[in-house]
Amino acid sequence: MNHYTHLTIEEREEILKYSFLGFSICKIAKILHRNKSTISRELKRNASQGKYSPSMAQSEYSKRRTHCGRKKILNDPVRYEWVRNCFLDHQWSPEEIAGRLEYEKADWSISHNTIYRAIYAGLFDEKNLSHGNRGAIRKLRHRGKSRHTKDYVEKRGKIQISNELKDRPEEANNRSRLGDWEGDTVAGATGKACLVTYVDRKSRFLKCMKIAKKKSDLVKEATIQLLKEEPLCTITPDRGKEFTAHPDITEELNQVQFYFPLPRHPWDRGTNENTNGLLREYFPKGKDLTDISEEYIQEKVDELNKRPRKCLGYKTPYEVYYSETLHLI
Repeated sequence: MNHYTHLTIEEREEILKYSFLGFSICKIAKILHRNKSTISRELKRNASQGKYSPSMAQSEYSKRRTHCGRKKILNDPVRYEWVRNCFLDHQWSPEEIAGRLEYEKADWSISHNTIYRAIYAGLFDEKNLSHGNRGAIRKLRHRGKSRHTKDYVEKRGKIQISNELKDRPEEANNRSRLGDWEGDTVAGATGKACLVTYVDRKSRFLKCMKIAKKKSDLVKEATIQLLKEEPLCTITPDRGKEFTAHPDITEELNQVQFYFPLPRHPWDRGTNENTNGLLREYFPKGKDLTDISEEYIQEKVDELNKRPRKCLGYKTPYEVYYSETLHLI
């Protein structure tokens, strides 16, 4: 490890004093506990017309220091705007931003830690960005998001299930094929419109549709419409009462089987839960979805399907699902 430290203004004044007294470079170095080459280099570099000035030397030193080291990536306005746009306008995470740059072999790179530091330093804060005084930090996943306590008791009704999750085919468990879907609903304002969501386990590709209310018959119709033209092997839904009509869906969709996780085991449908969390960035809890157009919803679904994912090696769900390559940079 290099323990070298730069000369201070006090040491420069000492160099001037001893030089004026006629001390040799070796003697000055010994007094200051410095290498003689350090003293020699200081006198040659910072002397002007044969005269050495500590204040001028210190000023030149400070000026040279400003040109040292790597320049901050986000000082570049073009790169700053691209990162800002991905983070604030498209809700990409810092890891997704950094990972996608690497995946597409862009001519520049940035680490996710650098982006996190910029966020916490307030570099992306804008007026009226969020409630409170936390600025862009609120745009990170889970910031201020409530959680159930350990004593939380599920109060929703129970439904008759067809298959336990433990019986789901191994191909679905290990994500080796397309067509194994996880399903749930994303509620808006209580008793009003909600979203029906299905996510493919392998590709993380999202299918979504708005329905007027969280009713089993409406969920059934939306499920059939969303999945009838898609690869379809299994469905793993939430245990909510809105999936009561799953036997009818099985009949309509070529005998596709439903596999239900244990109660209060959302991690067994983690792909869908995580994707619904991403949707919440556009449709927060309590927001009335009634007047939101289907075009706007599908625009946001498309954004999520074309957002790079760390779990996919920074490919997008769209690229994996359709075996295509996009250029997002």
